[in-house]
Amino acid sequence: MEPIRFATEDGVSLEGELRAADGELRGTAVLCHPHPRHGGSKDHPLLWAIRNDLAGRGFCVLSFNFRGVLGSGGTYGAGRTEVKDVAAAIERARQETNGPTLVVGWSFGANVALREAIEDRGVAALALVGVPLGDHGLELPDLPGLSELRAFRRPVLLLSGQGDQYSTRPDLESLQRKLPAAELEIVPGTDHFFWRREAEAAALIGAFAERLLG
Repeated sequence: MEPIRFATEDGVSLEGELRAADGELRGTAVLCHPHPRHGGSKDHPLLWAIRNDLAGRGFCVLSFNFRGVLGSGGTYGAGRTEVKDVAAAIERARQETNGPTLVVGWSFGANVALREAIEDRGVAALALVGVPLGDHGLELPDLPGLSELRAFRRPVLLLSGQGDQYSTRPDLESLQRKLPAAELEIVPGTDHFFWRREAEAAALIGAFAERLLG
């Protein structure tokens, strides 16, 4: 694991870690953590499991803390300025290889990742884990509109726990219908946090990444 720092376009210094690929380097991945106001950071067992699974499949994985979280500079931007953080992380990750870049966002991170990816052709595919939908009560910007979602033709994985109160199956199925290349996976017997099911969730994301690599 290599500690790194990188800067956003508005001059915020972010802390992160690079996990080198096991074996041949085939692509890069960026992990976006949950809500900063609810204890979210890059250091969570689910994100560790995803990082290790992807590294085992040939991805160099960049995990980072959003602005205002732990050692990252700047201040919390309610999901708006954090889009710049994801863009900077993608740019930094792509310095490692020209291969495809997968962006994985969980909860708050999924909302931000989707909004950033709409305009960023550097994102080859998205894995959105527990993306908050419906009346979730969280402080988050709205997701892109219908026309933008329908125009997004890159692969998307929608992943949620069966008991996820923020990301229910009916809401996910509605989002899936708006995304031309989306697939849906529900992990039974768990919720928004995937406690004790981290490896299973990570393996689903890893299998999706393998399909991205062809």
